Amino acid sequence: MTATESITTGRAKLRTGVSAAAPANAAKIGVSGKGFNLVAGIILIVFAIIWLIPSLFALKTSLSDNGVAALGANSILSNWNPTLHSYAALFQAGDIWNWYLASAITSVVTAVLTVMFASMAAFALSRLVFRGRNIAFLLIILGIMIPTQVLIIPIFQELNAVGLLNTYWSVIFPQVPAVIAVFIFKQFFDGIPKELEEAARIDGANIWKIYWSVILPLSRPVIAAVTILTFVGVWNNLLLPLFVLSNPDLMTIPVGLATVQGSFGQRYADIQAGAILAALPLIILYLIFQRQIVEGVTGSGLKG
Repeated sequence: MTATESITTGRAKLRTGVSAAAPANAAKIGVSGKGFNLVAGIILIVFAIIWLIPSLFALKTSLSDNGVAALGANSILSNWNPTLHSYAALFQAGDIWNWYLASAITSVVTAVLTVMFASMAAFALSRLVFRGRNIAFLLIILGIMIPTQVLIIPIFQELNAVGLLNTYWSVIFPQVPAVIAVFIFKQFFDGIPKELEEAARIDGANIWKIYWSVILPLSRPVIAAVTILTFVGVWNNLLLPLFVLSNPDLMTIPVGLATVQGSFGQRYADIQAGAILAALPLIILYLIFQRQIVEGVTGSGLKG
């Protein structure tokens, strides 16, 4: 056998061995992948059940009579005469419409302003080169470590000094500087190829044009995510509106529910009905935009 024939035979055996081993490895990976998917699916189902049980119980309570709800869980679960009396009572009272309006105004305006200012700050930290940029970003990140509760008294005193108490702006302004929004935007902007910015500069675009016409159009997933997360956070915020609002016509949903609980006492069905009405817009919002939320937070809006 010549040297050439030996090399050819060896390569054939090598290819045969690799070809024979590849299906086996693929089969092992496939089996392990199926096992992982099965375990992950079971875990997700368990967590879904854990989340659904209290939610379904709250719904069942809201459809029960106040007298039945006051007797406890056994009475609520054993009673199968649903009633919409609690929902009707809340809507007839009329206050819930004011709560919805106040929550919608403060949440929408805060979300818009947060996206605008946070994206500008993140663009400067991500794309512009200036002295102290890293220190500025570090100080912004350190803001995450400061609990909101610590700032309530200074915020109240500042708003009182400028005469903004009992206005929508007293709820909006303190929530616009969102540190986490700046961080999310910066992480997303860092992943955008700089070649696009350089091409825009060659075409004569200035900083504002690059930000508005290049960066923002590519950032729709993160804009949607920050908008929705900010909207949900402002909608659910109880502490700040409770401190700065005393006018019943300006109360948001959480503050209004707190007054309902205080005035209704043991009327658990009415309280649960109010909580479900408060959460319903957020559930619908999340179901519609869940894909944008996930893409924006994970930074996967750009796929190459």
